[in-house]
Amino acid sequence: MSLTALAFTLLFVGITVFASMRQKLGLERDILIGTVRAAVQLLAIGLVLQYLFRTRQPMLLVLVVAAMIAVAAWHASRRGRGLRGILARVAVSIAATEAMIMLLLLGLGIIGDTPQYIISISGMTIGNAMVVAGLYLNQMKRDVEASRGEIETLLALGASARQAIQLSLQRAVKASMIPTIDGMKTVGIVQLPGMMTGMIIAGADPLQAVRYQILIVFAFTSSAAVTSILLSLLSYKLWFTKDMRLRMPARD
Repeated sequence: MSLTALAFTLLFVGITVFASMRQKLGLERDILIGTVRAAVQLLAIGLVLQYLFRTRQPMLLVLVVAAMIAVAAWHASRRGRGLRGILARVAVSIAATEAMIMLLLLGLGIIGDTPQYIISISGMTIGNAMVVAGLYLNQMKRDVEASRGEIETLLALGASARQAIQLSLQRAVKASMIPTIDGMKTVGIVQLPGMMTGMIIAGADPLQAVRYQILIVFAFTSSAAVTSILLSLLSYKLWFTKDMRLRMPARD
């Protein structure tokens, strides 16, 4: 794609801004900021990856993945503002998910141990885990608020923190996994995913592209389950004070 063609893609942003102004949605500033950030961030990571692919330094590879985990954890943890220590728990959940996926893929020889494979699949895995963690925290806040009376009654009857909040945990985990499961059911029929589409556009054999996409779909499903379940186990105590009273975090 030429730079001129790339510049013309700003028409899509212009249409979005116009629609926001027309409908008085007030999203113009966020759209413009998001446009600039996306362009700068993608160009920056493109330069970093170009250098990384050439040098093949393992330590630099680890630092890039760690930075991706840190940023993902920070963004997802904003959904749990008011819960002290939630950032660390989200980071641990995402890091554990990334480690599990990479160990399986590399250990079983499914992908090569090159930066091209590791960075690309890590980015998709971490991004998916970030979305799942954010959805989980968002659902937990709504569910705990809606079930406050029930949870406090169980605490008054002598239930432990885990027993009192167990149903909310289950509902939040289930809700956070629904988009991943729905995407799994409709992939190839309703949507052609980005990785497969990109490989086909680049000239790869469609069946080879499909194999890689199956890998990503299955990995996403596993990462969604591990992230949400692990985060629920690590964070449920944060919803209670030391004297076992329910803590309600601030609304977004």
